[in-house]
Amino acid sequence: MRVIPWLCLSLLFLAPAALASPESGVAKLSSDRRFAAAQKVLAAEHDRTVADIVRLTQIPAPPFGEARRAEAVRNDFAALGLKDVEIDAEGNVTGVRPGRRTGGKGPFVAVAAHLDTVFPAGTDVTVRREGWRLSAPGVGDNSRSVATLLAWIRALDAAGLRTETDLLFVGNVGEEGAGDLRGVKHLFLKGPYAGRIAAFFSVDGSDPSGIVTRGVGSKRYRVTFTGPGGHSYGAFGIVNPMAAMAGAVTGLYGLSVPTNPKTTYSASVVGGGTSVNSIPASVFLEVDLRSEDPDALAELDRAFRAAVERAVAAENSARSTSYGPVRAELGVIGERPAGRTASDTGIVRVTRSAILDQGFAAREETASTDSNIPMSLGIPAVTIGAGGSGGRAHALDEWIDVEPSEMVRGMSAGLLAILAQAGVR
Repeated sequence: MRVIPWLCLSLLFLAPAALASPESGVAKLSSDRRFAAAQKVLAAEHDRTVADIVRLTQIPAPPFGEARRAEAVRNDFAALGLKDVEIDAEGNVTGVRPGRRTGGKGPFVAVAAHLDTVFPAGTDVTVRREGWRLSAPGVGDNSRSVATLLAWIRALDAAGLRTETDLLFVGNVGEEGAGDLRGVKHLFLKGPYAGRIAAFFSVDGSDPSGIVTRGVGSKRYRVTFTGPGGHSYGAFGIVNPMAAMAGAVTGLYGLSVPTNPKTTYSASVVGGGTSVNSIPASVFLEVDLRSEDPDALAELDRAFRAAVERAVAAENSARSTSYGPVRAELGVIGERPAGRTASDTGIVRVTRSAILDQGFAAREETASTDSNIPMSLGIPAVTIGAGGSGGRAHALDEWIDVEPSEMVRGMSAGLLAILAQAGVR
């Protein structure tokens, strides 16, 4: 029932692209005096953007604890005049900048930056500044990107640039780790904008040269192995769930996986047991399975499940089950679909052209980002950098460089790509 309306919206949205190449649209827009004015605003407001980075970084946004930062961004969106500003049921902040042709009703070009960090509650997020270098947990991943969204909105308004298609700005939750892309899953599958987004830009990290066009999918399990347990000496000879777990790890690492598409696995976390002199009644193992290809990921998933079954069967055959057998329960703790936006898709072509126009060497990349979700749904999507440079992401000494000329040039590349995709007359 939803396929036909979606096709109609897509055809309406994509129709102008047939009239001229995406690259020519970027070139025309790049020479437009209004875009030059927007770049001047980005430069003039550099100090304000840096202040926004510092302010947002120092509002803690640990996994599943993004509410304070979301409220701050909601206030920012409202103050900048976006329409329909709200925090949705999952915690995402959304606001609309209406286009000429669609008037705020969609379809939308979504521009999103995730609010969350990898750092737990209680982490010191005080920003330290030395010259152009800012250091703090989460300053580059992803406070800089959220601040860049605010800078782009100000530049568009000051330069009088109005897109043909509606822009949907999003500060989303749950991109990192156990968040499992929950914010963008809600945005595309359950929230009020589900079925209404025609193209998606995720802004994540700093480097303006990279274009993530291939989304690495993942399946993560916690496998709990249980058995009767007992005294290590007195009950010796009965089944041991730890032996089954060891067999499952050995089986996993005996699997052959393709190098192209790149497919990987990792046994990452173990735990359980009672004491050194007890056969455990319960132990657990956490594993991470990844691939940039959905079929390869599905095959790896099947093979891992089979390895667990074989390990359990082998332990139950090797030792006594007189007090009960070993069992294994697989619990999914994370699932990110793989996906891809083809290189010849309009959104990739305009993004590549915009990056080159601003003097960077554009390159396509593979990563696991919020773009995985729209890619897996067949919606054109890319992940781009906010502009500038940085390093040590996910470390306590994470840093970014906010030197004005390079930062503004990088921000200009992203803004140019978004404008070319949404259309400007």
